[in-house]
Amino acid sequence: MWTEKQINQHIKASKILHKIRDSAISFMKNNSNCSEEQVRLQIISQFKEHNLITSHNSPIVAFNENSANPHYIPTNMSKKIKLGTIIKLDIWARVNEINAPYADLTWMAYKGARIPKKVQEIFEIVINSRDQVIKELKFSLKNGTLLKGKELDNIAREYISRKGYSQKFIHSLGHSLGLKSPHGKYGGLKKSNFRKIHKNLGYTIEPGIYLNGKFGIRSEIDFYINKQNKLILTCPLQKKIIRF
Repeated sequence: MWTEKQINQHIKASKILHKIRDSAISFMKNNSNCSEEQVRLQIISQFKEHNLITSHNSPIVAFNENSANPHYIPTNMSKKIKLGTIIKLDIWARVNEINAPYADLTWMAYKGARIPKKVQEIFEIVINSRDQVIKELKFSLKNGTLLKGKELDNIAREYISRKGYSQKFIHSLGHSLGLKSPHGKYGGLKKSNFRKIHKNLGYTIEPGIYLNGKFGIRSEIDFYINKQNKLILTCPLQKKIIRF
C-alpha cells in the first residue's frame, strides 16, 4: 500500500493535472479551429513543462461522437473543434520521482452558448451515479465496513440502469492506481472483484454513458481510504460541464 510520501506525490500530480486541464481549455478557447490531436499535443507539452511522466497513449481528447469511444486516441486526421462541440478530456500522469503513483482524471466541456438538453441529462445521470458511490462508501466506512470492488461497481451500475442506460455503461467503475501505469495491479471497482478495497491505496471512480455515433460522458475522480477509515477525495468533483 502507499506510503505517506506516495500519497503526497499522488496529490501533487492531481493538482498539476487540474492545472493542465485548465490550460487545455484555454488553448481550445484561443484556437477556435484546433483539432483533437493539437489539444493532445498541447497537453503532452504541459506534462513535459511540469516534469510529469505518463504512459504512451495519454491523454484522451475526444470531440462529439468520438467521445462515445471510452478509449479513443486522436490521430493526425482528428476532428476539429467548432460551435456545438462536446469535449472529453481524460489525462493521467505521475510526478517524476521514484515509485510515485499516478493521478487520473476525466472532465467534460462544451463549446457553445447552450448545452444540449440530452447532453445535460446524461451528464447529470453520470455525476449522480458517481456521487451515489461516494455516499454509500462514506456510509459503509462510518459503520466500519470496507466495501468490495464489485459492490462499488454495482452501486453506480444500478443507478445508471434505473435511468435506462444499463447497456451504455460499458466498462468497470474504476481501477486501482499504479506506479508504472495508471492501472494498478490491485483489484479494481468491477463486477469480477470480490475482494474488499484496500486502505492507503488510490482508486478511480469513473462512471460513463456512451451513446454510439452521438457522444459519451464520463466523470473520473481519484480517492483513497486512510488508516482512520475516512474517505479522502484527492481531486475536485466536476458538478457542471465546462462551457466556453
